[in-house]
Amino acid sequence: MENYIRVDKDTLDTITYAILGFAGFVAISQLFLTTGASYGRYIREGYGCYINSRLAWFVWELPSITIPIVLLAFTTSPRIGESPNQILFGCFVLHYIHRSLIYPFLIRGGKPVSLVTFVFAVLFCIFNGYLQAAYLLHHADFGDDWHRDPLFYIGLLIFFSGLIINIHSDHTLRTLRKPGETGYKIPRGGLFTYVSGANFLGEITEWFGFALANGTLSSVAFFFSTTASIAPRAFQHHRWYIEKFDDYPKDRKALIPLVI
Repeated sequence: MENYIRVDKDTLDTITYAILGFAGFVAISQLFLTTGASYGRYIREGYGCYINSRLAWFVWELPSITIPIVLLAFTTSPRIGESPNQILFGCFVLHYIHRSLIYPFLIRGGKPVSLVTFVFAVLFCIFNGYLQAAYLLHHADFGDDWHRDPLFYIGLLIFFSGLIINIHSDHTLRTLRKPGETGYKIPRGGLFTYVSGANFLGEITEWFGFALANGTLSSVAFFFSTTASIAPRAFQHHRWYIEKFDDYPKDRKALIPLVI
């Protein structure tokens, strides 16, 4: 099949370094922000237009599904016939099928998202979706002995553990309020017993496992950028819960059980 879309490794390396730079920028900028990205409970004035939360989640996560599918359909993919590439490609797309096609339609209510946050999220998903898929379809070489590498299986186990934690934690948050109720409540059960940001911990765990199984710099960049973006959110939530609820569990940590 003719290669309709050029997949150049130098371009992929450039995107990788750009995402690593983005992760560093986000991590540093969080030191000067006290309320986080302008969506959810941290909506604030001064960010211009706002977008419905369901629509925002659906649109900004969608490139992480469509771009891999387009690459698979319209490029010769020399690595897709190899089992580890197929597995990791499937893991990536599976996460975003849930995030774009299922999660947004389960949101109950939900506060709007600022246009600034929306645009940054869309751009990240476009570039990262292309990067992860292109490496797995064209360049990631796991060798003939990949099935003997324990890190591959440990990484997959960590990935699916994080996926389960993420989905379960989102369900816990959605079902905090009974029909007709308003306001915020303390989440309980699952990993919320130990941390305030169980949903964030789940997603960070997913991409740590993905990077461990993958072993490419592109997947490591994705892990660091995800952590830089959402780990501070967990700490913001933790401080917010402590300030809002006098009976908030004193032994609950922000992100890592028993640690921080």
